[in-house]
Amino acid sequence: MIEYTPEHIMAWTRMGMRKAFGPMLEQLAADHPDVVVLAADVASSANLGGYQERFPDRFFNIGIAEQNMTAIAAGLAQDGYNVFITSFSPFVSMRAYEAVRTVVGYTHQNVKVVALGSGMTLGSQGNTHYGLEDISLMKTIPGMRVLSPADCAEEAKVLEDLAGYQGPAYLRLTGIDGTPGVHKGDYAYQPGVPELLKDGDDIVFLGTGAVLHECMRVSRAFKKEALTCAVYDIASLKPLDLSMLESRLQQAKLIVTVEEHFQTGGLGDSVAAWLAARRTHPPLCKIGIADVFPHPGDYAYMLEQCGLTAAKIKPVVLAALDSQQ
Repeated sequence: MIEYTPEHIMAWTRMGMRKAFGPMLEQLAADHPDVVVLAADVASSANLGGYQERFPDRFFNIGIAEQNMTAIAAGLAQDGYNVFITSFSPFVSMRAYEAVRTVVGYTHQNVKVVALGSGMTLGSQGNTHYGLEDISLMKTIPGMRVLSPADCAEEAKVLEDLAGYQGPAYLRLTGIDGTPGVHKGDYAYQPGVPELLKDGDDIVFLGTGAVLHECMRVSRAFKKEALTCAVYDIASLKPLDLSMLESRLQQAKLIVTVEEHFQTGGLGDSVAAWLAARRTHPPLCKIGIADVFPHPGDYAYMLEQCGLTAAKIKPVVLAALDSQQ
């Protein structure tokens, strides 16, 4: 089990989700002898040094060979291991996509694909290192779970669940060291079920990944307009059970999705498909990366440029509300 205390949450938040991954998995592996880790030359980036030292027979650095790593993982899973493979997001979700689809998804192997630095968290390294297509790619693989925790506290909950889950999964880690979290203490994580963080009637925010913090910020900013906002944490993009929204469809003025991903193929499109099957529903406003490759810069600049800060989100939402009047 991962030791889950306010002190640990603070320490993980200072590290960020990418650096917290190694220490969390080290704690899990002590109770799960079937857990094996394969890394594509990213042990340092994923902070796996402690895991490697403690479990040297359950760690393998495959090198910069993501397709081979995926095939090796499928073989280990076939022999009964719960295999976690990790590299940066575009390399495991795009470069190795055929291998993930065929040798993991098609054969339904017990392999967990951990995407480090998804979204735009690698900043100045540019579009070759951004993970802006990964949700759309991974959710099309039959049987593949797709997960995007909001913060380090939720990352720990998701990893605990994956340590006991038998089947393929894709875990995207967003945010950087110091990115504020939305969970300050222990809570009951329910796999596949959106978590209501804040209640309200007028605007329903559905956010995924580290930008959920910006959803919480902007939800408070609507007090000036006398509008109340509900905020849901969508940690599970697949499966995604939106049945809890049924009761809100008649009263809400607007549903807003926010994601650090291209607007095409991500959370917004999943919500749009769900709404399309309803006779009546509020308008949907999808906020994500536009149909362009963003210009590289540090993480704060990227969020600002792509309209994923509270200050940028609010006018877009207000404009969407005004267009309905």
